[in-house]
Amino acid sequence: MSDNNKGFQKEEAPKTVQGAQGPTSAWKRLLAKKWVFPATYVAAAAIILTLMWVYQGAGTKTVSLDDPGLKVSSSEQTDNPKAPHDGALAVNGTTEAMQWPVKDRAAVEVAIPYYDTNASNDVKAAAMIEYLDQLTPHTAIDLKAKDGAAFDVLAALGGKVTAVEQSPVVGKLVEITHSNGLISIYQSLSDVKVTKGAEVKKGDIIAKAGSNDFEKEDGVHLHFEVRQVSDNAAVNPENLLNVKQ
Repeated sequence: MSDNNKGFQKEEAPKTVQGAQGPTSAWKRLLAKKWVFPATYVAAAAIILTLMWVYQGAGTKTVSLDDPGLKVSSSEQTDNPKAPHDGALAVNGTTEAMQWPVKDRAAVEVAIPYYDTNASNDVKAAAMIEYLDQLTPHTAIDLKAKDGAAFDVLAALGGKVTAVEQSPVVGKLVEITHSNGLISIYQSLSDVKVTKGAEVKKGDIIAKAGSNDFEKEDGVHLHFEVRQVSDNAAVNPENLLNVKQ
C-alpha cells in the first residue's frame, strides 16, 4: 500500500467514529449535569398535580337543586325522609306521640324514677328497688296518685295487646306492641279491661292501678315500662312522655 493511501485511511477513520458517537456524547454531557434530574422530577410533579386538580374540579361540580335538568335516582330518594316510597311512612317521619298513661297528669307523681346511668347519684339511689334482700335498677317509672287512691290506666299509644298476664311478683300486667317499634308494659294493675289480641287506641282505659309484691312499699300504683321490640332494651319513659305533642 502506498504512503498516500495510508494517509487517506488515517484521516477517514477518526471522522467516522466521531460522527457515530456525536449524539450519544451530547446526551451523556446533558445527563451529567447535576440539575437535570431534579428539574425533571419537578416538572413531572407539576404535571401530576395539575391533572389531579383538573380531575377534582370536574368531580365536584356544583349543581343547583333548582336546575330543571336535575334528576334524582331512586336510591337517593329513599335517603330523603320526606320522599314517599311505595306509600310507606318514612322512619324519620312524623309519628304519633306517646301520652302519659293517666287521665290527669297533675293528680299523680313519680314515686320511683327510671334508673338512668346519666342521672345524679340521688336519682340513681331512688331508682333502686330492694326485693328479697337484693337491689335491682328500676327499668320503668312508678306513678302514684297524690291522694293514694286507685286511678284509671290508659294506653299511652295505640297498638295491639300482645300479653295479659297475672304474675305473683309484679301483679297483673298488660303489654301493648306499637307500630313504631316500641312496647309499653303496664304492671301492678287491677280490673283489667282488655284481652290479648285486642286493638287499642291511645287514651283507651285498659285497667286500674293496683299493687304488687315487687314494689309493695308503693301501695297502689302503676308500673309503666317501655322497651324496644328489636332488642328488648328498656327506654326511659319520661324521655318519650315529655315530647311535645
